[in-house]
Amino acid sequence: MGTPKRHSLTLDGRDVSLLRGDPITGDRYYSKEFAQREWDHMWTRVWHIAGRVNELVAPGDYIVHNFMHESVIVVRQDDGTLKGFYNVCRHRGLRLVQNSAFVKDGFHCPYHGWHWGKDGVLIRVQDSDDYPQGNPCGKIKLKEVQVDTWGGFVWYTMSDKAESLSKFLEPIPEIYRNYPLETLVRVAWYKIELNTNWKFSIDNFSESYHTRTLHPQVPPWIDQDVSSARHEMFPRGHGRTVQPMRPSLTDRLPDGVPHPYDDILRMWGINPDSYPDFATKAMQGWLDLKAQKRKLWKERGYLHYEHMNDEELTDSPHTVLFPNCTISFLPDNIIFFRTEPHPNDPNKCTFDLWCMAFPVKGQTEVESIMAGRQPLREAEMEYRVFDWGKGVPELADQIVFQDMMVAEAQQQGLHSRGFTDAYLSGQETRVRFFHEVLNDWLEGRR
Repeated sequence: MGTPKRHSLTLDGRDVSLLRGDPITGDRYYSKEFAQREWDHMWTRVWHIAGRVNELVAPGDYIVHNFMHESVIVVRQDDGTLKGFYNVCRHRGLRLVQNSAFVKDGFHCPYHGWHWGKDGVLIRVQDSDDYPQGNPCGKIKLKEVQVDTWGGFVWYTMSDKAESLSKFLEPIPEIYRNYPLETLVRVAWYKIELNTNWKFSIDNFSESYHTRTLHPQVPPWIDQDVSSARHEMFPRGHGRTVQPMRPSLTDRLPDGVPHPYDDILRMWGINPDSYPDFATKAMQGWLDLKAQKRKLWKERGYLHYEHMNDEELTDSPHTVLFPNCTISFLPDNIIFFRTEPHPNDPNKCTFDLWCMAFPVKGQTEVESIMAGRQPLREAEMEYRVFDWGKGVPELADQIVFQDMMVAEAQQQGLHSRGFTDAYLSGQETRVRFFHEVLNDWLEGRR
């Protein structure tokens, strides 16, 4: 694996100069009119993640996903398939359920008692002979949405005309085919209210230019040097930055400070003191780590390594899924981020943080990159209000906390007459790419 060229960027094999250079103005982040266009032309047509497949084990298990003013139920059927429905009784419009749970024989409306089967068909109503248009049972169904799965995630779309999930995600499933994503355990699960527009997250995770300033704890174990990164952009709006999990040669810890990379080497039986200097340890140690993981994975119980290639064993592919999800594919941890817009105020959103880990034989705890040490078990969702960090003290030392802190300050600045357009570096090209794909949806080119 050679060192990528400076600002190594690919756009489906084409020159990135094909990007139009659309302005990225502040009103995109606070205009109610712009937010309405996003709803009308994009949110109602893309695929959304409702939850994890392992939440739907038995027939009758269901998950609820609320998105702006909509709510969707996905429920496991008796034949093992999944069906999705709008979470609303077709009698008088009441939401049927509020939280994910289990139903034995279907959904009972708490207002007038209408009883809907797990398959969405109306089973029973009170006073069924009191309907001038005839008994509705067996005649009407809950309105259905398309459902599919990939990567252990449950997806749905509100559009009857949406392209298939596999097409929508291209080429992500093929790129990450070596990861057994369905085995992941969600060890931490936060939903956090933020005073910022949902797009902050995709902007932020589409570049690592901010890392030296905002996340000084990262370069000691992920090389953030601009010449080390490979940036990729794919036609449907997805993209990723691939960086080696080794120390930066530019941003070094002071002499005498314990180095986290040394612990990683020792974990795999490599003596960090065996290298003649820091640069050799960083570069040759990284290669030695690949070899050791390849040699020892099975006896140490890292069964998820079985099909991973050298890059996947020791690098960090940080991946944005258009429009609003980011997955950081680390060798032992998968971190999922998602922002979703507030129903009425484009200055607000919710930020989902799912820390997931691959089970390793003998391990009962995992060191989660974004939520610290956690038991290896499925976590319950914890709801928080960020409030300039006061609402999530348990995340105060984590990288994602630093991202959320600047997000709220940036949202304030985007209202300023002093900001007219983003002035981007080469390594921030994916930020512009995201906004141009979003414009394509809003302007009817998708």
